[in-house]
Amino acid sequence: MQGDPTMKPQIKVLLIEDNPAEATLIQLQLAHAAQHHYQFVPVERISTALQAIGVESFDVILLDLNLPDSNGLSGLARILEAAKDTPVIMLTSDANEQIAAEAVRAGAQDYLYKRNLDTPLLERAIRYAIERLSAQQALIISEQRYALALAGVNDGVWDWDITRGEVYFSPRLSQILGFTAREMKVSQDFRVERLHPDDADNFVETFKAHMNGASPYFEIECRVLNREGGYLWVLCRGLLIRDANDKPVRMAGSMSDISQRKAVEQQLIHEALHDGLTGLPNRSLVLDRVQQAMAVAQRRQGQDFAILFIDLNRFKSINDSLGHSVGNQFLQAVAQRLLKDVRPTDTLARLGGDEFALLVLEYADINTVFQLADRLHRQMEEKFVIGDAELYSGASIGIATYSDKYHSPEEILRDADIAMYRAKRSGRAYEVFDAEMRDLAMRRLKLETELRNAIEHNEFVVFYQPILSTLTGRVVGFEALVRWNHPRAGLVYPQTFIKLAEFTGLVVPLCWWVLEQACKDFSLLHSTIPEMRGISVGVNISGKIFNTGDAADKLAAIVNHTAINPMLLHLEITEHAVMDHQYRALSELEKLRQLGIGLHIDDFGTGFSSLSHLQKFSYDTLKIDSSFVKAMVDSPDNEAIVKSIIAMGHLLGMDIVAEGVETVEQLQWLMKMGCPLVQGFLFSEAVPAAGIAGLVRNCRIESVNS
Repeated sequence: MQGDPTMKPQIKVLLIEDNPAEATLIQLQLAHAAQHHYQFVPVERISTALQAIGVESFDVILLDLNLPDSNGLSGLARILEAAKDTPVIMLTSDANEQIAAEAVRAGAQDYLYKRNLDTPLLERAIRYAIERLSAQQALIISEQRYALALAGVNDGVWDWDITRGEVYFSPRLSQILGFTAREMKVSQDFRVERLHPDDADNFVETFKAHMNGASPYFEIECRVLNREGGYLWVLCRGLLIRDANDKPVRMAGSMSDISQRKAVEQQLIHEALHDGLTGLPNRSLVLDRVQQAMAVAQRRQGQDFAILFIDLNRFKSINDSLGHSVGNQFLQAVAQRLLKDVRPTDTLARLGGDEFALLVLEYADINTVFQLADRLHRQMEEKFVIGDAELYSGASIGIATYSDKYHSPEEILRDADIAMYRAKRSGRAYEVFDAEMRDLAMRRLKLETELRNAIEHNEFVVFYQPILSTLTGRVVGFEALVRWNHPRAGLVYPQTFIKLAEFTGLVVPLCWWVLEQACKDFSLLHSTIPEMRGISVGVNISGKIFNTGDAADKLAAIVNHTAINPMLLHLEITEHAVMDHQYRALSELEKLRQLGIGLHIDDFGTGFSSLSHLQKFSYDTLKIDSSFVKAMVDSPDNEAIVKSIIAMGHLLGMDIVAEGVETVEQLQWLMKMGCPLVQGFLFSEAVPAAGIAGLVRNCRIESVNS
């Protein structure tokens, strides 16, 4: 939908797969694709697929190699014949490189093994298949055009007999330059004096290089003065012939009028670096000029510059109410008004949408920049007349000035953007990126310091949330959840500090502390309270703990030290964390499996799920992310995802835990779907270790489901 940047482009997929579980997995994998939204039409046979192709069009076709009504590549041939302009990706369970090569030669755009499929691989393969087919079609058209152009080529030819001092110019060459054959001569006057001054030296050096044997042939693009006194761009080529004594005797070549190509190239360069709507420089060009300004400022003291980031305040309402045509005219008018205050040395650019940037060079005083920002702001407050409409917009302006703390032009533009948002929030004409933003960075540094001290001074506590069986209605396990007992702020939840801990690496010692504390708590409960025997505990861990390569040994030491039964200990890790550290994690997780420790995949469905991924890491349990559970009652798509995950878990012999259960309705839906384990505030919030035994004795599903 135009005007909504959150909407992802849609790709329509014909999925030809006779295995329902595999078809469901593919649809699940692409449900969370970052770049596109995928609409599936699933069929199980070639015959059904051909019927679908006959009545509707698709962006891509995913084709299983072996189907009930086709085997091998016969189905591919039938699909390619019916859908000539649609890319086809083959899917198979067999890693047969020969068949893969034959499929690609037969016309398939790609060949994927099902065991290796994951979300990024699938999305990348689909994107590349569509792009490749488009490129192939464009190449065919381009080749046809080139063949036609070559057939009609009309270059001028010249032949210089060096020994006799005679030269031949073809009529076409004389025509290109506007001279008669008699007026043409191979003299210094022709070769140099008629060349554009900027090209003469390069022409002479290139010509001499070939004459001296330094280059195998002579070729140069240059500008030549024609009879009317204008310059033409020509491509001049030649080859020197020597006699048996290596003496130059002849040189022949051609001259082509490339003025039109050069004009097109210049236009393409201009379009690549300028905004098509306003004609202003675009983001790429202004960043290049900022880069140049940084280089000058680093060499010359006092050559500072500033970036003004300008955002229109009410453009969206203008666009939505009056339409894009008026919106485009309004942006053009804005560009022309802003240009009135731009010096020749400065650069005004349109970054996209209703955002503009102004690079201000060589200002005498920062107040000059502030005055400019004030003028621009007042101009944007004035009335615009577009056709019959009188429009008012206004603008918010952010300013960032150069300092040696910047290492790239993107950083300066980013800070100007941040300052602009502050101006928009505050309602001021402009804001400057300065001390306040540095204060924000200092506050983050302070939080990091407090976090380090908290780990050092043992300020963390572990709470536990119960997991219940829908079959027995009783508590069967707990999830360990860390809290920060801040000396001034009180109990702080993970969302406040866990991202910073992950970013700084402090999450590693924090993980080890939580693991050891949870093992101590449950080892004690198992040995002292009869009802606790058989109750498990799951601990969330970060993939960063695998960086050192000794995670399994450390955990084995904790298990031995605390005397916890490893069969009752589970590690919960997100898909993202494992994928980020999969090569180190794989061997470490295998060692943990040998110890008897269970592995749960947390927040399942939000990462890069694939069958090969699940099997490779040998998970025991999938934990369905709470976002799906919360939305499934009102969203058919989320309901389908939850059903698919539960079905896949059963198929793979894995347990399923639905997180974030908060209502009786959600619980009833999950029980109807056959979800074996549930967790959430409906049953209990997380409690300290002292409250665990009471929950085991008293917490029941029937008490909340009645």
